[in-house]
Amino acid sequence: MYKFDETPVMPKGFSCASRNCGIKEEGDDLALFYSEKTAEAAAVFTRNLVPGAPVIAGREIIKKSKLQAVVVNSRVSNVGTGDEGVKRAYRMSAAAAKELNCNEDEVIMSSTGVIAVPLPVEKIESGLVGMKADLCSDPLIGASGIMTTDTYAKAISISCDDYTLTIVGKGSGMIEPNMATMLVYVFTDAAVSAKDLDTVLRVGVNKSFNMLSVDTDTSTSDTVIAMANGLSEKEVDLDEFQQRFSAACIRMTEMLARDGEGATKLLKILVEEAIDEKQAKIYARAMVNSPLIKTMAHGCDPNIGRMLMALGKCFDNDLDVAKLELIVNGVTVFADSVKTNFDEKALRQSIDSDEVVFQVKLGLGSGEATAYGCDLTHGYVDENAAYYSS
Repeated sequence: MYKFDETPVMPKGFSCASRNCGIKEEGDDLALFYSEKTAEAAAVFTRNLVPGAPVIAGREIIKKSKLQAVVVNSRVSNVGTGDEGVKRAYRMSAAAAKELNCNEDEVIMSSTGVIAVPLPVEKIESGLVGMKADLCSDPLIGASGIMTTDTYAKAISISCDDYTLTIVGKGSGMIEPNMATMLVYVFTDAAVSAKDLDTVLRVGVNKSFNMLSVDTDTSTSDTVIAMANGLSEKEVDLDEFQQRFSAACIRMTEMLARDGEGATKLLKILVEEAIDEKQAKIYARAMVNSPLIKTMAHGCDPNIGRMLMALGKCFDNDLDVAKLELIVNGVTVFADSVKTNFDEKALRQSIDSDEVVFQVKLGLGSGEATAYGCDLTHGYVDENAAYYSS
């Protein structure tokens, strides 16, 4: 278990800023992340078949594996805006490059918010003027400019003698494995090649963000970007770096799940003893995506039937009920094909907390996986029923 810094900080050579440029009526809606030196870079994007304009442009920009800055706006996602939307996305990066005096093709952009609304790029262009002077070392400042329905800004740092790794993220609704309305930016001063960074990023994402679900909806704007500027001048042990990177991604994943729209608790689904990791992920996702599991957790109800249902609907997968063991917050509730004799009142009290852990032992092999999610509440319905569309 790695210890995270008490106060997050941007790694050496990185800085950030945020401000209100007039897209939102109040609160910051524009963020800028900058490296004083061009960084090695890697990124993964949404698999949604209707990607946003920033994703379309970003896929081209990242091909060089070099970035010096990221510019992000919130409230308008620039999705469903046609060719003009792509042009406006590039105008966004051009304006940031001009302000920072760096190469336009080394600035990548992100947008998050409502869909099918033209991006007010003129406000972004005006807002970027003078923003370089606001750059600071506090990642929570940058995080404040990328929020939509998030209830707080999210940033974490993990440091060692050789380097610092910092993650800034947002994401509250429309979150399902394969990321979400989720924007995540990873910054490190470690010396890592673009090729190695890409590998580390994909492994980390598959263990964390791709195992996250708030509401089973996959966003059009998912983006995870990693930048390594090497200013620590320390070569890393790649295996150790991978472990720290993945641990940080998992910590951010848990933060995003806890702050899901209307959420009151984090759900962790640990599937063990599957035939392989692929099968373990199938069962973990089935559990974390189930509305009945989510409402069960919210109601503090150790309902075994809902757990059996969620697992049993994974057709074309091996499941031996005689070997199946279900554990909730450390209490075995199902084994040897039947419900166990557990203290239901005590377990209800245990579930009435900010974290519920479901452990599934399949008894079939050594495959394992963990999924992350949150409960489903009246707050989720209220927030999305009232969500603005223009």
